[in-house]
Amino acid sequence: MTKANSTARIREARTERSRGAASTALVRKLYANPLSGEAIEALSFAAIEREAKAHSFTAGQWQVVRRMIHSTADFGLLDETRFSPDAINCGIQALRAGRPIYADSNMIRAGLSLARLRAVCASYGQRSVFCHVADEDLANEARAAGLPRALFAVRKAKSMLEGAIVLFGNSPVGLLELNRLIIEENLRPALVVAMPVGFVHVVESKQELMSLPVPFVALAGRRGGSPLAVSVLHALAALACSEPGRARPESGPGAVRSQPRGGHSGRREG
Repeated sequence: MTKANSTARIREARTERSRGAASTALVRKLYANPLSGEAIEALSFAAIEREAKAHSFTAGQWQVVRRMIHSTADFGLLDETRFSPDAINCGIQALRAGRPIYADSNMIRAGLSLARLRAVCASYGQRSVFCHVADEDLANEARAAGLPRALFAVRKAKSMLEGAIVLFGNSPVGLLELNRLIIEENLRPALVVAMPVGFVHVVESKQELMSLPVPFVALAGRRGGSPLAVSVLHALAALACSEPGRARPESGPGAVRSQPRGGHSGRREG
C-alpha cells in the first residue's frame, strides 16, 4: 500500500467516525424533547430540593442558599452560609428603594441582570452599579502605596456606600477596608454580601464583617467568588418581586445576630 493510499484511508475512517458521532450527538435528544431555559432552571431547583440535606434555614434564607447552590452545584454551601437576622428584609427593602449597588469586581457588575433589578425597581440602570477597581487613577495610587487596588476602590466609593448594597466576590482586602469604614467612620450599608475568595485575609475579613452592626449575607471560610455574590442579589430580587409588603426579620439557625452600634463581637445562632 502506498503512502498516499494509506493517508486516504485514514481520512476516510476519520470522516466515518465524524459522521457517526454527529448522528448520535447528545444534543439531538434535546432537539427531540425541547426544554426552555426556564424549564431547565425549574428542574435544577427540583434536584436541589431533593438532594439537599436537612437544614433549618428560614424560607427567605433558603431561597438565597438554593440560588447559590444552583450557581455552583456545591451543597457544602449549606454549612457555610451565614445571615444576620435582618439580612433578607434589609436586602429586599434596599432593592425596592433602588439603593445603589457597589461591586468589588467588574465580573459582578457584568453578571448582574438589570432586567431582574428593574423588575423590583424601575429606576435601576447601568449607573446604579458602581465598580472602581479598574479605574486608572486607582492603579497609580495602589502602585505607589504597595496595596491592592480594591482597597482604594472602596475608599473612592465611600460617599455612595451609606445605605447601599455592597457586594464582595473577589477581594478580602476591599472587605477589610469596608470593615474599617464601618468601625471607624460609622458607615452603615443597607446590606453587605461578603463572599471574597482566596487564601490571604479571606477568613478574617469575613469574620470581622460578621461581628459588625450591619446586615450581611456571608460565606464562611475561604470559598467565595463573584458568581456567588451575583446569585445572592438575584435571589433577593426574586424575593422582592414575590413577597408583598414588608418581609419579616429572619431568625433561623443560619442567622448571625448583628451587634448594637459600638459592639464588635458576633456569634452564630443555632
